[in-house]
Amino acid sequence: MQNLKSTTFLVSAILIVLLSISLNYYTNTIHHLKHYHPFKQTLQNTFPRLFRPTSVKPPSPTTHTPCVLWMAPFISGGGYSSEAWSYITALTRHANDTIRLAIEQHGDLESLEFWLGLSEEHRALAQELHSRECATSGDTVVVCHSEPGAWYPPLFMTRPCPPGGYDGNAAVIGRTMFETDRVAPEHVRRCNRMDSVWVPTDFHVSSFVRSGVEPSKVVKVVQSVDVEFFDPAKYQPFDLPMGKLVLGARQNSNSGTPAPDRKDFAFLSIFKWEQRKGWDVLLKAYLNEFSASDRVSLYLLTNPYHSDKDFSSKISQFVTDSDVVDDNGEWAEVYVIDEHVPQVYLPRLYRAADAFVLPSRGEGWGRPIVEAMAMALPVIATNWSGPTEYLNEENGYPLIVERMVEIAEGPFVGHFQAEPSVEGLRGLMRRVWRDRDEAVARGRRAREDVVRRFSPEVMARVVVGEFMEALRQKKEGLHS
Repeated sequence: MQNLKSTTFLVSAILIVLLSISLNYYTNTIHHLKHYHPFKQTLQNTFPRLFRPTSVKPPSPTTHTPCVLWMAPFISGGGYSSEAWSYITALTRHANDTIRLAIEQHGDLESLEFWLGLSEEHRALAQELHSRECATSGDTVVVCHSEPGAWYPPLFMTRPCPPGGYDGNAAVIGRTMFETDRVAPEHVRRCNRMDSVWVPTDFHVSSFVRSGVEPSKVVKVVQSVDVEFFDPAKYQPFDLPMGKLVLGARQNSNSGTPAPDRKDFAFLSIFKWEQRKGWDVLLKAYLNEFSASDRVSLYLLTNPYHSDKDFSSKISQFVTDSDVVDDNGEWAEVYVIDEHVPQVYLPRLYRAADAFVLPSRGEGWGRPIVEAMAMALPVIATNWSGPTEYLNEENGYPLIVERMVEIAEGPFVGHFQAEPSVEGLRGLMRRVWRDRDEAVARGRRAREDVVRRFSPEVMARVVVGEFMEALRQKKEGLHS
């Protein structure tokens, strides 16, 4: 029976992907699919749970435990997806007797690759929570965990959240964040439709309120990190090197192998390939600071973002066009890992590295940064936006901001993001490479801080408390 459920869920995910690709020019609202194409009506009849209008089930007169319908891109991958998983696993382990939890896919396209990369335990949990239903009633809290453009009515094709609009539920909570210094006006309007808006950091509380979101609605709820899963004591590291070598060559002036008195040192960075992530800052700092004689490697686990996967050409072109210094042709090694690394194997990749670095121009939270901290790695990250909530001089290496830069194109023209210091990054990377005892000590402190502040047990108590507060405020009419 369990195998049948797994197969059904997987087949459903595949069909949704095909459906989204082939019919993405139709209506935003899945509830109206039957008006547009007979094939969609067939799918709706075959997989009613995936297409059902959630609001039609009448409330149960015998249930007094609040039901929480958590809608997020659970089988999409990416930041919102991993964050949503961290919350539902925390609640399942530590709050099962307090709330009744159900989930729905929402906010992004499904990824078969991501789904297959989940552990069997997580796939079984998804099936169980997806099979539950929450009635639209005074006992149901709906969480819309996505960027506000996906909230009801969605601006692109996705399952609407809340499913039947904003009336009838006990409370509707938006969980979101932003990577610039402000929130777009349309997103502000949508945030103000919610009963509460959860953001992960003090940085976001300030920027959301400053942009016009009602202060009484904005609540800081930090992310949960599965510190039992991301535990360095449980894993053996991957063998390095791995990925594709795009710059440099492993060499020794005498034997072609690393000298016996010095181990190789591996920096790791995880990001999607976009300018905001600061890959250009990282390459410029790393290639100017290190050469082959330093026996150091940089590993980039990346995936395309509105671009192709020819990262070797992109890096080569960047080096040609930039002022990176060629140290007699002996570049420090740069490896690109552009294949999907399943979630179950990520801890082994972190374990293989000696330090984590991400000089991004803005982060909502910076999930790979916190995962690296949970794995006791010394971390270098930009001291602006999301990381200011958890990174400091005692548990890591905050990177100074050289200046703030206005975004000149795209949907967020006029917003500002940070420009991290290349020279500052050079100094920090050299420091971590040189003073390894200090780096190891800061990595240990990083894990201690993450366990203390963001563990599932801690965050389950916080989240349940916020649910109860949202219910109390709604009943008292504070947001009416």
